[in-house]
Formats: sequence, structure tokens, C-alpha cells
Amino acid sequence: MNEHDSERMKGMLESLGYGEAHSPDDADLILFNTCSIREKADSRFVAHLGNAKRLKTERPDRIVGVGGCWAQSVKDEVFARFPFVDVAFGPGQVHKLAEFLTSDSITAQGFFEFEGFTGHLPAKRAREFHGWVQISVGCNCVCSYCIVPATRGREVSRPSHELVREVEQLAADGVREVTLLGQNVNSYGRDLAPGSRMTFAGLLRELDAIDGIDRIRYTSPHPKDMREDVIRAHAELASLCEHIHLPLQSGSSAVLKRMRRTYTRERYLDRVALIREHVPDCALTTDIIVGFPGETEADFAQTLEVAEQVGYDGAFTFIYSPRRGTEAATLADQVPHELKVERMQQLVDVIQRGANERAQRFVGRTVEVLVEGPSRTDPSRLRGRSRHNKVVNFTGLGVPGDLVEVEITGATSQTLSGIEPILSRAAR
Repeated sequence: MNEHDSERMKGMLESLGYGEAHSPDDADLILFNTCSIREKADSRFVAHLGNAKRLKTERPDRIVGVGGCWAQSVKDEVFARFPFVDVAFGPGQVHKLAEFLTSDSITAQGFFEFEGFTGHLPAKRAREFHGWVQISVGCNCVCSYCIVPATRGREVSRPSHELVREVEQLAADGVREVTLLGQNVNSYGRDLAPGSRMTFAGLLRELDAIDGIDRIRYTSPHPKDMREDVIRAHAELASLCEHIHLPLQSGSSAVLKRMRRTYTRERYLDRVALIREHVPDCALTTDIIVGFPGETEADFAQTLEVAEQVGYDGAFTFIYSPRRGTEAATLADQVPHELKVERMQQLVDVIQRGANERAQRFVGRTVEVLVEGPSRTDPSRLRGRSRHNKVVNFTGLGVPGDLVEVEITGATSQTLSGIEPILSRAAR
């Protein structure tokens, strides 16, 4: 979601005549788009803001702006703590940046109201063949550790006809893959008026029918709302990729209850079983938090058990960090940092071992790869992504945006490697 917000900011700035500077020292405007999910992101941002203060001192006419979730979470406090900041705005007020930059008098201003979807802005896509599509904003869940509802507001779905029109335009612009975004994509449409209400599975079917879109992905679903109609869509729709990111957070029902996740370990594993039944080759990835307040050795052991049982293709693992204004930050029995680090390493070992075992199923197979550009480790090779969302480094002749067939010759927990057959090149 933050990447998409950044693309909208860049597109809006370009429409105002701005161009990207080579370094902060050369910039007339220094703009931060912030995340506040983890404490580490906050700390890193504040360090960068210190450098902006130095640059602002050297050139007082330079504008410093702070947008995104961190700005929303502290609101006007940003000006008290960092008086050199000129403008601050939350994720629902991105469009206000343009009003500020084009106003006659630029004085410190903050914009923090929730206005629903404000994404009708030009976007500067990082990859011409891929587009983010925000299907909803905000979140109605009350997870005890999460700051998102406080920074992005209540859930608001966009009308399906508007989304279809946007994806049709992306296809006309040459986009081949779209990723649908929402804090909980599964609950899409429930807040729409009865006459225009649509389920998430229904939206997937409408977007699958659009010519030119070869791949559809989405993030993130919520296990409590993962219904069979969405799972069946993965088996039935040609463009819907064989990959589901299904956040676990913890394998202990007791911890999940304290997290206010509103599902149990058993419900989660039931959803996994349903996915394996309808889409046997589906890649499953997840999010897991280690060291949530009150997490016992038995709780953590249950998380390891679920990770072993599911066999994830990958995972984002996090050490729990308290977020201001959340219920979890006030809970007793905070887990010592050293124990969190120890548990994290155990979990990473289990996840990587399982991911490596899962990846071996691709060796000897030919998979479709969407070319992204040169390999980051070997510029003489290409890099792309499979429908299973696996990074593939391969030898071939494709250019960014090409769909090519690649024979997989090797696999690790993180990446696949292979070669584009000569026949594939000739066919293109």
C-alpha cells in the first residue's frame, strides 16, 4: 500500500512540473512517505529526518514534507517535534500535497482528515507492466497490536465499475499484471449500497474478463474472511495467480485471541486444507509475529508446529514491537527482547527449511515468468517472477514486460534459477 501511495505522490509531483533529484542535496522538495507498522521503520525515518533538517538549514527555501502513516499517528505533534517540517499529511490526504505546493503562501500545514478513497491521482509506476489497484481503504478489524485502523480509518470499498474501468485503462497502457490492494481484501464490497454490492470473488471474475491482463494478484486477505468462492476462483480464473498470502500471526489460539484476530488455529488450518484441496500447487506465504505479550514456550511451539505442517513457500517474520495507542502495548507479560530474538531465529530456520523443500518441486518444470529486468546478482542474466510469486533468475533474451517460459534447473528457499529454451525464444 505504501509503494502505491509513493507512486501516486510521484505522479502528482510530475504533473506539477517536479522531476526526481539525484540526491537530497540537490532537491527543492524532500518528501518522506512513512510507514508505522514496526518500530524499526519509525527509528529509520527519524534518522533520515535529521539529515533533512541539516539540508533545510543550509537552504531555508527547501521544502520538507512528511506523509503517510507515521504522520497520521502523531498528527500535529510532528511540527512540535520537528519545527523545520513544512507540510505533513496522512495517507488519506495525499492530494492535499498538491494544494499546499501550489498555494500562494507556504506555511506549516497539516492534513489528517479521513476522506475515504483519494486515489484519483496520476501514478508514476515503478514498472510499466505492473500496476497497483487499491480496491478499498481503511480497516474495520481491531487487532490489538495494529496501528493501521488509527492511521487509515474505517473500511471503504470502491465501486466495482470504477475498478473495472481503472484496470481496463491499465491494460490499454500496457500493464500485464495488477495487484489488488486492501487492508482486508476479502471483505471488499460489504459496505457498498445493496444495489451495487459485490463480493471479492465477484470482483475477481469481472477483472479476469478484461483483455490484456495476464496476471492478477492481491494482498492481503484475512483468514477469518477467506471463503471458498475466492479459493475456487484461483482454480477457475486464468489470470488469478497460484499464490495466496494468508497471514497466520501466531499458531496459538490463545495468542490469536489476545491479538483479537477472531480466528483460531483450527480455522486457519481448515482454510489451508481447503486451498490445498482446490489448488494443490498453490504457493502459500504468510506473516508471523514472534514474542507477542504473554507468548509462552508452549504458544511458540504451536507456531512452529503450524509452520511445519503448512510448509510455507515464504514468510515475513516480525519481532513484536509495541505501537503507540494500541491495546497490546499496555498488556502485561511483555516478552524479553533476547528471548524474542532467540525464537525468531528458530522460526526463520523452520520457515527457510520448509520453503527450500517446497521450492524443489519446480526443478525440472517449465514455468511462466514475467521478466522484470537484469538479475540483481548477475547482470548477464535476467530476473522475473513466476505465477507462484517466486523470483526466477535465468539465462534468456526477454525484455521487461515479456512473458517467457523458463526451464527450472535449481531452487533455493528464496529463488529459482533456470534457462529460457531456444524454442521459447523463437516463438516470441
